[in-house]
Amino acid sequence: MGTGKRGLLAAAVSVVCAVTVLGAPGVAFASPGAPDPGPSSSATTSPAAGSSAPPLPSTASNKDLEAVHIKLEALYHDAAVATDDYNAAEEATKKQSAEIVELAKKIVAGQAKLDDLKDRAGAAARAQYRTGGLPDGARLMLSDDPAEFLDGAGRVLQGERATKGMIGELTRTQQDLEQYSKDASTQWQKLEAGRKTKAAAQKKIEKQIAAAEKLESQLEKEEKERLEQLERQDAQKAQTAWLDTGILAEINSAASVQGKRAVQFATAQMGKAYEWGAEGPDTFDCSGLTSEAWKSAGQAIPRTSQEQWKQLPHVAVEDMRPGDLIIYFDDASHVALYVGDGAIIHAPRPGRTVTLAGAGSMPILGVVRPDA
Repeated sequence: MGTGKRGLLAAAVSVVCAVTVLGAPGVAFASPGAPDPGPSSSATTSPAAGSSAPPLPSTASNKDLEAVHIKLEALYHDAAVATDDYNAAEEATKKQSAEIVELAKKIVAGQAKLDDLKDRAGAAARAQYRTGGLPDGARLMLSDDPAEFLDGAGRVLQGERATKGMIGELTRTQQDLEQYSKDASTQWQKLEAGRKTKAAAQKKIEKQIAAAEKLESQLEKEEKERLEQLERQDAQKAQTAWLDTGILAEINSAASVQGKRAVQFATAQMGKAYEWGAEGPDTFDCSGLTSEAWKSAGQAIPRTSQEQWKQLPHVAVEDMRPGDLIIYFDDASHVALYVGDGAIIHAPRPGRTVTLAGAGSMPILGVVRPDA
């Protein structure tokens, strides 16, 4: 392990009790977001490696708890997907609102310009009326003075050009105002659609979380403890399988300056509660944490995990370095910040806090680099 990695993890490890730094295959973190295990359930090798947590007495069978675990995972996953939809709609409505404000400013300025041009046109018409209603060209033809004729010819030409210019400017200003109004109407329609999308996503999030909480509330205390053990064991098993591929031996890139700053920010948020749609400073969702971490490092990135996956440069898992973002699940519904030594910091789900976990404890879709 390089000294750079040790420095990056030092602060994180000091915050988390009973967590072993991943340095070799076969060692695993507690499951993402699970409470710190007590002496009887500390992080160990996975069941596949020959060890398991002692069972706790309960009226529910292991099969029943496994079914509950699967159902909870599905509910919280659907809530995470809906949270991404909500966050995307939130970002879109912010952008559309800002565009409407800018268009409104253009409309006000354009209307003022149009009023000024109309005043100038009116002044020209009034001046012509005061001279008997004859245009400059007609008065010029009636002149008997050659010098006045030649001098007047230049003025007439200038006046015609000015009149054409003013008419053209009036036309363009009117066209601009019409376009601004159409654009504002379009953005307003998008804004309304975005609000409906946000409302639908919020409804789905709240429904899924309420169903999960109701399901958990039906468990006895001992059943909840066994369920937490089950979650930890699943995460440990996945992490150990990932480490057993030897991948950690290939991951040795040092963090960039910005990457170090992002890791430092994420480390400072450990222990803060998960809240869907939150970007801090007191609560976070998964992509709220990663986007704010990189914002603190001076790099703006997309708000949602799906857009982070779509828009940021991809790197191979074996080439990732501290500060990179690991995207999880086939639908890119979760994201975490890689901190080195096979570990991540992430905001797992409702009911959990920002925590340190194994990078392989969930199915990895890929890795992106904000400062590539």
